[in-house]
Amino acid sequence: MADDLDELLDEVESKFCRTDVLRGEASGGGAGTGSYGTAAAERNRSSNSVMRRSKEDDDIEGLIEDIFHNVRFDEEMVKPRSHTSDEPTIRSSIQMSGKKCCPVYVGGSKAPYGIGTNLSQRTCDHLRCTACDFNVVIYDDYQWDTSCDYLFFRNHMPEFSRLQEKMIRKKGTRAYACQCSWRSIKELTDLASDQHLHWVCGKHAE
Repeated sequence: MADDLDELLDEVESKFCRTDVLRGEASGGGAGTGSYGTAAAERNRSSNSVMRRSKEDDDIEGLIEDIFHNVRFDEEMVKPRSHTSDEPTIRSSIQMSGKKCCPVYVGGSKAPYGIGTNLSQRTCDHLRCTACDFNVVIYDDYQWDTSCDYLFFRNHMPEFSRLQEKMIRKKGTRAYACQCSWRSIKELTDLASDQHLHWVCGKHAE
C-alpha cells in the first residue's frame, strides 16, 4: 500500500512541477516577442492557457481522489471486525447440556442437594414434570395436607402464598409438587420406584 501511494504522489509532483516549468518557459519566450504579437494572438494564448490549467487541475484532482480512495480501501481491509449481538456465542457441549442425575433421588430436608449418582446419593433440586411441563417446587420442613387434590395444584401453582394454605410444618420432611402431582417425602427415594410420577432431572449447570 505504501509503494502505491508513493508512486501516485511522485506522479502528482512530477506532473505539477513539469507543468510549472513549461508554463514559465512559455511565459519567458513570450516576453521577447510580445511586442510583435497582435491583440487577437494574446487572447488566443490566454484562452489556451486557461484550458490547459483547467485540464491539469482536473488531472491532479483525479490523482488525489485515487490516493484517498486507496487509503480508505486499505483501512477497511485491515479494520478488525467487531462482534455484534447477532453473532452466536460458541460454547462447549458440556456447558450447553449440563449434567443430569442418574439415578434421580428425592428425599427429606436432611438429604443434601446435588447431582445424584450411585456413589453420591444426593437429591435433585432441578426436577421437571414431563406430563404438565412444570418445574417441581420443593419446600423443606413442610408436608402437604391430606385434603390436597389435582384442582388445588392446577389453580394455585406455582404461587407459594396460595400453596401454603395446605402446607403443614413437618421437621425433616420435604414437600414436592408440580401442577399435576405432589409428594411429601422424608426418606431418600429413587424416583424410578414411583411409577406414577413423571419427574425427571432438568440438568444441573456446570
